[in-house]
Amino acid sequence: MENRSISFTHALCRAPAGSVTDGLRAVDQGDPDPVAFAREHAAYVAALRATGASVTVLPALEEFPDSVFIEDPALVLNGVAITLRPGAPSRAGEAAALRPDLVRHCAGVIDLPEGAVDGGDILCSDSEVMVGLSARTDRAGIAALRPIVEDLGYRLRLVETPPEILHFKTESSLLDPETVLATPRLAATGCFAGYRVIETAEGEEAAANAVRFNAPVFLSAGHPRTAERLAQTGYEVVELETMQAALVDGGLSCMSLRYSMPDGQGGA
Repeated sequence: MENRSISFTHALCRAPAGSVTDGLRAVDQGDPDPVAFAREHAAYVAALRATGASVTVLPALEEFPDSVFIEDPALVLNGVAITLRPGAPSRAGEAAALRPDLVRHCAGVIDLPEGAVDGGDILCSDSEVMVGLSARTDRAGIAALRPIVEDLGYRLRLVETPPEILHFKTESSLLDPETVLATPRLAATGCFAGYRVIETAEGEEAAANAVRFNAPVFLSAGHPRTAERLAQTGYEVVELETMQAALVDGGLSCMSLRYSMPDGQGGA
């Protein structure tokens, strides 16, 4: 399917738990406010729905503080879900908790058998699945993911993410099947050879974790020069607040599993 990397009929989200205050973070900048987080999350869900997609919001999981970041424990390709194996010990049970919903909403479910892979390290184009090595994703996990991805009609490419970057998609996102938004630091590695690269403006590196979802590109608010750069290139930019998610190392892509079902079928 053409543009399958940016055109979606469905998304799964999970409401943030009150325990999100205990979420993982590389640098402690204070705890997120659960009420404010819920407000930002609701605006995010509304923005996805405004594109015409069917968005299901799953209930919060208090036992998993980071479970609002639903993208990390699973990947959906061609309507088929792959349960992943998040690398942080505190998130080890999230895939199992999500699996019944994947069975209900997707065309099938395949379990990653070994290794560690976080969804935040996976960037998909129409034909390629790029997987970045990180503290949360290892070579064993990528090796186990490769045959699954290939059976679903994609090629997989391992990317050597610079060690100071938490997730591959912390500093990159797909704008269209041929174009990537990335920080200058990540773009300089040459990992996006073959793609057109638009770099974030200086000091606006956090804008790199954007989401192209049907027509609009969703961008974290507070990055005016990067937003202008995208608009001038012809993209429809919609800015969303992500201040609370950022306090626990989250962003726009983390908060949804985006996918399409044949003929628009699937869970609503």
